[in-house]
Amino acid sequence: MPSPDPLDRAVEQMLVGDEDAFREVYAAVHPPLLRYLTVLVGADDAEDVASEAWGQAFRDLDRFTGDADGFRGWITTIGRHRGLDHLRRAARRPVATDDLEAVVDVRDPVDVEATTLGALGSDEAIALIATLPRDQAEAIMLRTVLGFDAPTAARILGKRPGAVRSAGHRGLRALARRLEESS
Repeated sequence: MPSPDPLDRAVEQMLVGDEDAFREVYAAVHPPLLRYLTVLVGADDAEDVASEAWGQAFRDLDRFTGDADGFRGWITTIGRHRGLDHLRRAARRPVATDDLEAVVDVRDPVDVEATTLGALGSDEAIALIATLPRDQAEAIMLRTVLGFDAPTAARILGKRPGAVRSAGHRGLRALARRLEESS
């Protein structure tokens, strides 16, 4: 029998109003949530979106029931919804019309030619994953980086588990091809 998640007790205490337990849950859950949101909305906006998600979670905490895994899934779902709202708002904003020559020489921030996925640092791996199509990037982040099983990731994304597995597999194959081509 696997040992229980040590965060389960903190979630229980958080649900009855223990502020120290809330801080413990936040400290454990926020970093992976932020990494996921970085892939979804970009590094510049991830912290703002995460703050919105935590604000909503705090307001709606009385509606949550479950253990640590359930809470991680719940806050990730909230974060995803806030992130998609953010992307919709951003799509409606006017876009600057920079001169094409001003952006032609901008370097790609991910240098996959010099490294392989196994040697990538966290920030580099997240940046590389963020270059994938959104469905693939989200599937990889939820399954591989955050460690959700396919049914939980599917609930977060509003898809079937098979679709999440397939998107993750396509994304990992694409990353492998990119790394192979660069070596």
